[in-house]
Amino acid sequence: MTKNLSRGQPAQVLVQHKRRRFRVATLAAAFSLFALYMAWYEAHGPNARHNDELPIMQAHADDASQAPGSAPGGATNGAADGTATPAAAAGSSDLVKRGEYLARAGDCVACHTADKARPFAGGLPINTPFGTIVTPNITPDPDTGIGQWSDADFLRAMHEGIGKSGERLYPAFPYAEYTKVTDQDVLAIRAYLNTLTPIHYAPPSNSLKFPFNQRWLMVFWNMFNFTEGRFVPDPKQSAEWNRGAYLVEGLAHCEECHTPRNFTQGLKSSSRFSGALQAGWHAYNITPDKNSGVGNWSDDELVSYLSTGAAPGRANAAGPMAEVVTDSTQYLTREDLGSIVAYLHSVPPISGGEARPRDQWGNPANDVTALRGTTINAVNGAQLFVANCATCHSWTGQGVGASAPGAYPSLIHNSAVGASDANNLAMVILHGVSRTTKQADVLMPAFGTELTDDQVAAITNYVTKQFGNPQSTVTVDQVAKLRTQQ
Repeated sequence: MTKNLSRGQPAQVLVQHKRRRFRVATLAAAFSLFALYMAWYEAHGPNARHNDELPIMQAHADDASQAPGSAPGGATNGAADGTATPAAAAGSSDLVKRGEYLARAGDCVACHTADKARPFAGGLPINTPFGTIVTPNITPDPDTGIGQWSDADFLRAMHEGIGKSGERLYPAFPYAEYTKVTDQDVLAIRAYLNTLTPIHYAPPSNSLKFPFNQRWLMVFWNMFNFTEGRFVPDPKQSAEWNRGAYLVEGLAHCEECHTPRNFTQGLKSSSRFSGALQAGWHAYNITPDKNSGVGNWSDDELVSYLSTGAAPGRANAAGPMAEVVTDSTQYLTREDLGSIVAYLHSVPPISGGEARPRDQWGNPANDVTALRGTTINAVNGAQLFVANCATCHSWTGQGVGASAPGAYPSLIHNSAVGASDANNLAMVILHGVSRTTKQADVLMPAFGTELTDDQVAAITNYVTKQFGNPQSTVTVDQVAKLRTQQ
């Protein structure tokens, strides 16, 4: 019996030794995980300073802690009683102005305003293949807006697509681009939004089909379509190019409209800026391809288009692009517009198969003489054009007012008329044009309530045949579908 006990002792010791090693290994693993978490928190937490926020970005985005009236580390320069000194107030004012400029660059008002009497209060329905997403209220109202959000909450939403309560945001909110925006710029936008009038308004709920109403599924969408991280300047490129890339890829989120989408509704990275269809409107190819894109546009023409909505002999902004010019790009500095143009001219050109540029089609018409004394018994595009369009665009199609800011544009050498599809032209006839800039208030009435689908199709096809791309036509059924688009 004693002999057996003595034999069991080494085995018992061995078991205890193994248990000790297991406990040590477990503690080491737990400590390693904790250390990794602390490292992650230091890099990504609310007070993090990212190494990829290089001087080129800081030169254009003053941090609140660097603004006049702020002490190092973000402490406020105030009086002993806690009130702000004039220097601190001036710094805060500068930050808010900077935030307003950046909010305009991001065109926040466009998506977050359904009723112009309630700016930034949300409620705008955005139709997707998976259902309707309604934009939220981003005024500082504490109950229905973001009044109770912390700066960390706001940064997380912009950079990671995660809301205050940890909910996954849908990519109709372009966090895939906003993730590139520096902390300084995001917090400047936040400072500006805090100054808005709080509007107590709770927008309607989203209307998404199952399973797309399950927000946790966005984890999988992000795996394929989202890379979190701030913009990193390319040291091989100029400061102008880097500024343009930062704006185009980040706040301005140009790809959201001008890049086609994959089956998950993420952006096709292989076809960046090559054009896409958005709610019936064609957002054209803006790569430097000379036929399909804007490769034959000069820098000044592109800057003019972004700042005024018009580039005579090229294009006139309508639909969603007219809203972008009205609410956003017209407010950008000449320096920033030039940077955007420099960057767009550098991206890889992508051909869409067009034989000639959109703005190089058309000849003046003389159909008005042929129509005199002619009895019209059917829907006739030429007659409808003379009756409805010639007063402003001239029966020759050459427009009225030449290149003046408020001119009625020529239909000859016009991108919408010379495009390979007639969607935008038909949409303009149906829904009109409204574009207000510092140069002019441009208004074309909508004819959707005055003309039938077959009449709109007839005018569209007459205009493309006479003044634009004769291969571009639209059917009555297509017009009926376009009529229903927002």
